[in-house]
Formats: sequence, structure tokens, C-alpha cells
Amino acid sequence: MKKKFRFQWGAFLLFLVFAGLFFLLLARIVTIQATGQVEGQELAAKAAAKYSQEEVLTAERGKILDRSGEIIAEDTLSYKLVAVVDEKATQKASDPRHVTDINLTADILSKYIGTPREKIYETLKQGQDEGRYQVEFGSAGREISHTQMLEMKEEELPGVLFIQNLKRLYPNGVFASHLIGFAMKEELENGDMVTKGKMGLELIYDDILTGENGKVEFDTDKWGFLLPNSESAVTPAVDGADIKLTLDKTLENFLEDAMSSVQEEYDPKRMIALIANPKTGEILAMSQRPSFNPNTREGLSENWLNESIQLTIEPGSPMKMFTLAAAVEEGKWNPNATYQSGSYQFGNTIIGDHNGRKGWGTISYLEGFQRSSNVSMAYLLERIGPDTFMNYIDAFGFGKKTGIDLPGEAAGKILDEREINKLTLTFGQGSTVTPIQMIQATTAFANDGVMMKPYIIDEIKNRDTGEVTLKGKPEEAGQPISAETAKIVRDVMASTVTAEEGSGKRFALQDYTVAGKTGTAQIPGDDGRYMTGKDNYLFSFVGMAPAEDPELVMYVGVQQPNMDVTEHGSKPVADIFTSVMENGLKYLNIEPEDIEETPVVEIGDYAGKTSDEVAAELGSRNIKVATTGSAGEVSAQYPEKGEMLLAGGTVILQTEGETVLPDFKGWSKRELLAFQALSGLSLEIVGQGYAVNQSLSAGVKIAEGEPVVVRLQTPEDSYKVQMTDGPEGIPEEENTEEIITEDTSE
Repeated sequence: MKKKFRFQWGAFLLFLVFAGLFFLLLARIVTIQATGQVEGQELAAKAAAKYSQEEVLTAERGKILDRSGEIIAEDTLSYKLVAVVDEKATQKASDPRHVTDINLTADILSKYIGTPREKIYETLKQGQDEGRYQVEFGSAGREISHTQMLEMKEEELPGVLFIQNLKRLYPNGVFASHLIGFAMKEELENGDMVTKGKMGLELIYDDILTGENGKVEFDTDKWGFLLPNSESAVTPAVDGADIKLTLDKTLENFLEDAMSSVQEEYDPKRMIALIANPKTGEILAMSQRPSFNPNTREGLSENWLNESIQLTIEPGSPMKMFTLAAAVEEGKWNPNATYQSGSYQFGNTIIGDHNGRKGWGTISYLEGFQRSSNVSMAYLLERIGPDTFMNYIDAFGFGKKTGIDLPGEAAGKILDEREINKLTLTFGQGSTVTPIQMIQATTAFANDGVMMKPYIIDEIKNRDTGEVTLKGKPEEAGQPISAETAKIVRDVMASTVTAEEGSGKRFALQDYTVAGKTGTAQIPGDDGRYMTGKDNYLFSFVGMAPAEDPELVMYVGVQQPNMDVTEHGSKPVADIFTSVMENGLKYLNIEPEDIEETPVVEIGDYAGKTSDEVAAELGSRNIKVATTGSAGEVSAQYPEKGEMLLAGGTVILQTEGETVLPDFKGWSKRELLAFQALSGLSLEIVGQGYAVNQSLSAGVKIAEGEPVVVRLQTPEDSYKVQMTDGPEGIPEEENTEEIITEDTSE
């Protein structure tokens, strides 16, 4: 029997559904094939993103170098610590690639990165609980040194990895730190880490020092392996430019060592020092205290100022150099002319010399400068004229910026509204200057009257091409005085170091002559009044050496050192200056000078001669004669024939007649014993060193057996007791800058 065909509507509907889906899929495929997009997104781009990889080529930050190419700041390899906490990172149990023991890992890492064990444990545990792949440890886990990395690797902690990057290194530690500044890692919004300058030259020249990162692009398979024969595109990194400074690493180290030594011994509130080449204006060294280590920022306080150029100070007596220069240039300087020292009245104001206005009687202007007399400056101003004097102050560059190649330079403030301001400016009170201005102005004395503009950048060079994009060079800043005036001022400044009454004797060098001027500037307190007390001053020295043809000029300022009652603030200043200048000149191979030595005289046989004959013979050779009697021929002598005696020494002659007591001041103990033996007098000698006083006055006739007491002191002890009734008993020969004024108006 023939079957009747029955149409299967269910199957037909199912066919239609699948056919529709097929055509929809086919249409989708055709559309994708034609447009290459899915939901507006490029499939090719997504595929490329999935299988194309990119690695960053990190650019090096430019180096900062000293004048000889020695490294001051550079990038060096460092490492970032990460810990993998995802168990999926481990493929074999025998070779774990994630942190398997959180407690042990926290214990060990805490020994290396300075983070408490509990905090490390919390970081690891939180990472696991949140399902993260890896965790980091903040700033403590960054900038890890190569040595630290190797030590931690030896612990063989599973899951602990190190990612290589660059860190800024300052190999010299505390080294012109406020000038150089520092740079450190900074996280951008996208999570990238970059090195940014935060202070000093690192900040000022950040754009120049910062390079441009490059990249490498390449294709991989789905497992991340590099595809064979795939091409890679390389965009090379461009390193930052190198900056070479005028600083000399060796001179800077001399300075830093001296500053640290004084800081440790005297703990002053502030110290500033800088050294320049007076012929070119190049800054060779610059330092201040307090300071800091740029590697760790340890010691960095709230004061980020480079005080050599940004701090304004009352200069004190170094300003007398420029008053003297104005007088010499104007033909108003006569070193042998005299004046009455002690005090000077200007209207209702009395200007006093530093020794309680006692002064030193009628003295020459040369001696006045050597003693740092304020009154001598007042009389010089009368001769120069206030307006003419102010013209010289302007010509020396005070009251305006030097233009050194550093930002933020201060100009200082020269007060000239009142005549008294001009008067006190002659000895450095009232107006303010900067240390860099003092250096620039002083170069005129060392450079035939020509001032040299200070500069710190020697050159900036493109590391890749070698092209020098900026070159520093010497630049004149004016000629306020003639070469002849510069020489005269330099000679007078040198006499403050060599003269018996000079205020700068502490600053003498062993092998070189020094020209300079001490300073003891008063410091305004919070109430605007000058502070009192023995140590509340800014003690300073501006000096150059060798004095005849200076190769280095140096400023040193020490504020409020903690001194013993018998010490003066010039001591720490001299400790810095003499050490650095002596070593610096020898390092620069400056030939030691033939400093004139005291002549030596061979003593003859004077027996049978009269004392007058011997005195005439030895007087021409700068030998003094003392006799035990008033008349007769010489019967014995000290020293004996053939012995050598330094010029300025004393020969003692035994003669007849009454004994007239000589002036024993300055005699040594040996000379006193010789006089006692030859004269038969009874001398009671107290102390050690050289005679400073005696119980009976010189010139007194004395009988044999009458006792005479002679007190001796060492030169250091003699210095310590030379106190005056000036401020807080500061030694007279060194308290050269205290300004004593009094308003005598009703």
C-alpha cells in the first residue's frame, strides 16, 4: 500500500530557524570581512595589541660633572622589589614562583628594606586576599642597590623578584649640596616612575638633564614568545645633556672637610664659604652648613636656600676694603697721616672704635686699617665725600645682582637715604650684601682693578652628538679702580695679616702671603635690635693668596659659634680659611713664595769693648743690647762667641757699675736666667713662655740681692688675656668690627 506523504511542519520551521541563523552569521562574517570592525572596534588593532609587545628603553638623566669631568651626579642601576603572591605563577610545586611562606618572607625582608615585619606581612596577606598577582613595598622597596639585591637573592625567597631601573647617585655625599640639589623618583598619574629634579641645579636644569625614553615594538604568539622572522621597530632613547661645572672636586672636598671639622667643634648656627678664580670669575667651591646628603636627604632642613647667593648679610669690616679703595683712587689716602682714634661724633651719634671707644691714641691711617678702626673710616669718608663714596659702592656692584648663572639671586639693600647710613656703610653696618657680591667685588683687587662676573656652568653638552649647546666664559663686570689702586689696597690688606697690630694675624699661611680683611658683623635679633653677647656675631674673612698675584679668592662666614670664654669667633673662620687655602694652592701647583725669613746673626767676642761700641756694632744688624752695669768694659757675655742669634734678639753684656733694670718684656726664660747669672740679681721667674711684666719698672737702679718678680706667659695665653672693656670682653686685637654708636640727642 502506497504511503501518504505528510509534510513535517516542525522540521521545516527548525530548518528555517537554522537557515536564518546561518545567513545572519554569514552576513556578519561578510560585514566583518568587509569593514574589519566589531561594534566600532578595529579587529586588526585589537589583534595587534594582543600580539604586539612594547618595551621601554629608559633614557639616562644627564650627568653633572666637575671641571675635570669627575662625577658629581649620575644615574646608576638600582632595583625595585616585588613579590608575586598569585599561586597560578607556579607551574611546578618543586619550583615555586610565588610567595609560599608569608611569615618567613616578611621576617627576612624586614632586615633589608627597613620596613617593620608586620607591615610587610600585611602587604603580602592583603595581596593574596585580593587576588592580586604581585605586590610592591612603596618607597622602601625602591632604589635598592646592587649589593642589597644580591644579598636578598642569597636568601632564595620564592616569589621575590627585582626589577631593574635607574637611580640618581651622588658619589661624594655632602658636596656643595645646596648648589647641586637632588633629584628623585616621582610617580606619574599613569603609574610610570620618572626622575625629577627637586632642588638646586637638578631642579633648575631639569628639562636639560631629563632625556626622552625610547621603545622597542615586536610581535609575539599567544604564549608571549617572539615570533620567528618578525620585525621589530626601535625608537632609540635620547639621554639627557651633561652639565660640566666650574667646581673643582678636590677644592670642594678640602672645603667640605674643613667645614665639617669646624661644625663638629664649634656647632655654629650657620656657615658659608666659597672660592673663586679672581682672574676668570669661575666658582671653584661653594659650601654651607647646615647641609645634607643628597642620596638620603638626611640633614635637609626647611632652609633650601643657596645662601652664597640668596642670603643677605651685613658685611661688617670687609666693607672697609672698598672704602679704602675709594680713598686711594680719589687720591685721599695717606697711610702716614694721623688721626685721633677712639670715637667720632656725627651729629647726635657717636661712632666708636671696637675697644670700648678707647682707641689707640693718635695713630696713622695705615695702623687704623690694620687695627680695623671704625673711626678711621669716618675720617676717610670726610675726605672722599659721601656721594663720591656711594658711586664707588655702586661701581663695585653692591645693591644689584651679579648675574651669576643661578636663579633666585638676592640683590641686597644699600641704605643711602640718610647721611648716617652712608657713614656706617664705610665699616659695613646697616646695609646688606650677599657673599657672592663680596667675591665679585674682591676680584677687582686681585685682577688689576677689573671685576669678574662669577659663573658656575662651564658647559652643557649633548651626550649623543657631542655638541656643546652652552659654554660659560669669563666676563668682565666693570673696572671700579685702577691697577695701581688695586695693588695699593692689596698691600694694605696684606699688612693686616703680617703687622704686629694687624687684626688678621690668624690668617697667615705657612708658604704663601695672604691679603684680606676680617669681619665681625652684628646680627639683628627678632626685635630688630642688634644682638648682644660674645658669640652673637657673624665672623668672617675675605682673603686672597698669594698676595702679590692672587690665584684664589675666598669668603668664609661663621655665625654664632659656641666658643670658650677666652676664644674669639675668628678662630673657626681661620681654621677653614688657612686649611683650605694652603692645601688648595699646593694642589694647584702654585709655587710656594720665598717668604722673607728672619736673618740670623753670628755673635762675636765682645770682651774688652765698651757697651756703646757693642751696641753700635749690633744695632745695625737689628740686635738689641742689655747690660748688667752702667759703665766699664765687657767682661762676659751671653750668647757666647760663635753662637747664632735671630735678628731682633738680645745680647746681654756683663759690665761694671750699678745695675739698671732693663725692660724684660718679650725676654725668654733662658735670657732671664743668663741676665741673672751675669748680674747677680735675684730674679723670681713665674710661668712659662715670654716675659709680660715685672715687679720693678725698667730703668730703676737696683742693689744686688733685691728681689725682682718677672711673670711669663706663652703667646697663646698672652692672646687670651688681652681683654678690653668692649662688648663681653672680646680680645682687642680681634674684636675688630663691633660698632659702638650712641645717640647724644636729648
